[in-house]
Amino acid sequence: MSYVEKTTRGWGSPSRYVQGPGEIENLVKYTSIYGKKVLAVIDPFFFADLTEKLTKSYEENGAELMTLEFTGEVTAERIETVVEKAKEFAPEVVVGIGGGKSMDTAKAVASRFHAAMITAPTSASTDAPTAALSVAYKENGEHSHAIFYDKNPDLVLADSTIIAKAPIRFLVSGMGDALSTVFEARANDASDTANYIWFTHGGFRRCKSALVISEYCYETVIKKGRLAKRAAEKGLVTEAVEDIIEANTLMSGLGFENTGCAGAHSIGDGITALPVGSKTLHGEKVAFGIICQLIAEDASEELIEEVAKFCVDVGLPITLEELFVEPTEENLQTIAKGSLNSFWSAEPFNVTEDMIVDIILAGDAIGRYYKGLEK
Repeated sequence: MSYVEKTTRGWGSPSRYVQGPGEIENLVKYTSIYGKKVLAVIDPFFFADLTEKLTKSYEENGAELMTLEFTGEVTAERIETVVEKAKEFAPEVVVGIGGGKSMDTAKAVASRFHAAMITAPTSASTDAPTAALSVAYKENGEHSHAIFYDKNPDLVLADSTIIAKAPIRFLVSGMGDALSTVFEARANDASDTANYIWFTHGGFRRCKSALVISEYCYETVIKKGRLAKRAAEKGLVTEAVEDIIEANTLMSGLGFENTGCAGAHSIGDGITALPVGSKTLHGEKVAFGIICQLIAEDASEELIEEVAKFCVDVGLPITLEELFVEPTEENLQTIAKGSLNSFWSAEPFNVTEDMIVDIILAGDAIGRYYKGLEK
């Protein structure tokens, strides 16, 4: 357990959040608010098409644009590579377009140039777009550490048309990440653990607003997740899809950063220590982690059932088999040991490696039951 050493409350959030169909077309309008020299760090899938479209748009508006393609993991070495490539250009604005890795890299680069920061997610798979931090990994995909910044992105620009047409697995994975927000918020509140606002300076106690947002995030995902999945499977933008994009991105982002992570993310991070961890998305690992956290907290059967049935309905993994993890003693100990380097200290009770192994096996048994694999 860990307790915040001060009673002062702190809040952090993006300066602006814009979400809607076709909003990527307005990027030059938004970046012009912050500067004329713009560096865009773009995912490989969108790089060629967006470079062509955006270059034309920026030329027509008398602004300068440099685009760089980002591939691989967010590592210190790759961040340095991007910084070196952009040094002569000296951007006033840095835009991260794509998934969490492109955006997290762009955040780090913006920080180095003291430039304005804009995130433009192409899927709603994580809550990374809103946060004043980047998650760094090792070359093998194992979770390494978090890089904290003194401010959140200046703008989060979510084009719901692009997000709705992304592979459905990304939207569903984002639901897993968002689903965890309320349970981890409650754990941090119970243990009175510091949040991530100016974390390197010690963090703060959470504002009540963050707890309310976390609760509504869960309510939105549970009520609208199934409807949103059906629409997005056809590439459609409906109110349910817009609600889930906001829940996965904004609500979850504000909730986790202003309260904190706990057991669910710890299990997810622990799974990244295995070679098979790279086979699943962040929110997929966290979804299984939710079941484990609820077991650790001795949650009611009704609550576990609500979460498990939702995960089954939308296709989130709740068994080790779905995560490609063999339940060997070595694998279980690797996950448990790795997870202890994460956020278990935010829980309102002490956790040991042996406890985590039992929690994982119990979580797998519960998951297999709700998948109809065991009676």
